[in-house]
Amino acid sequence: MRVIAGQYRSRVLRSLTGMEIRPTSDRLRETLFNVLTAGNGAALEGTTWLDLYAGTGAVGIEALSRGAGKVYFVEKAKAAVEVIRKNLQSLQVTAGFEVLHGDVGKVLTRLEGLGVSASFVFLDPPYAMQDEYARSLQMLGESRLLDADALVMVEHEKRFDPGERFGRLVRTRQLAQGDAALSFYRLDG
Repeated sequence: MRVIAGQYRSRVLRSLTGMEIRPTSDRLRETLFNVLTAGNGAALEGTTWLDLYAGTGAVGIEALSRGAGKVYFVEKAKAAVEVIRKNLQSLQVTAGFEVLHGDVGKVLTRLEGLGVSASFVFLDPPYAMQDEYARSLQMLGESRLLDADALVMVEHEKRFDPGERFGRLVRTRQLAQGDAALSFYRLDG
């Protein structure tokens, strides 16, 4: 697993063994960021990200590599939190991020209380935890955590449909690649 582009391009990232932590593949990450930048390399400059169920931190690190201003890595598994910290340390990233250890729902409530507002949210719970998709998307759809034009991106199994609408969040696009899929959500009016 490596960083695809930007400041940390081609640098190797650590991972954990087992299926509890399933890093977003290099290929799917590349597809995701190609969709986000669509020829505009500066599209991510200065943006704020929430990398939920962050695992190895690969998606948030990719965002930082491409110019994101701040990434909040949220992860419940202590071993994964350590991998995120080691990945950031190995890249010598010293600013522009917070690694938050805890339940995603509780951390989202805390971030909302602090006035955090995100441009992008990447949500990738373990595939077996299907109820986490609805729970997290519903919280986001009812929160003040999202900028008016924020984009919420959800990685899921191709054969699982996380849903069309969660509060004010509405799915606008779905893209499949191999056994995985990405669903994109925006706030409706």
